[in-house]
Amino acid sequence: MAEMMNDFENEVNYQERIIKLSRVAKVVKGGRRFSFSALVTVGDQNGNVGIGFGKANEVTDAISKASQNAKKNLQKIFLTRKKTVPHEIIGRFKGSKVIIRPATPGTGIIAGGAVRSIMEVAGFNDVLAKVVGSKNQLNVTKATMNGLLAIRNIKNVASRRGKKMTDLF
Repeated sequence: MAEMMNDFENEVNYQERIIKLSRVAKVVKGGRRFSFSALVTVGDQNGNVGIGFGKANEVTDAISKASQNAKKNLQKIFLTRKKTVPHEIIGRFKGSKVIIRPATPGTGIIAGGAVRSIMEVAGFNDVLAKVVGSKNQLNVTKATMNGLLAIRNIKNVASRRGKKMTDLF
């Protein structure tokens, strides 16, 4: 019983954003059959973020499948104390490329729809982003996640090089 309660408490902390909701038609002998697909991002605004995709015959079912998929695929992302990215990142996936840059405090999130949703649920406050190439929202979200997962913090870089953090400055 206690484990179920902890799972419920963890779900309350997650914020969910629908990036794309589309209606898909399949032509059959009797006419058209409609189904729905949803692309959702889920995050706790503290560096944990995931994306999920779900398909179903009803809108609510598609959204719930996508959010469950996103919660299953949560990734930890490094945030600075100022809630921005530590360095410029370029995320790529197929034809989409996303350039993410740190911004000064007070700038806010300056980004397009799919990238903005991911940044908000991840917990970033000051970020500049630009989508270059294909604007396909599924590819843009995957490119954004690839870029965010490529973030390196100073401790990891120092340990890889076999140096102290003070030596890098």
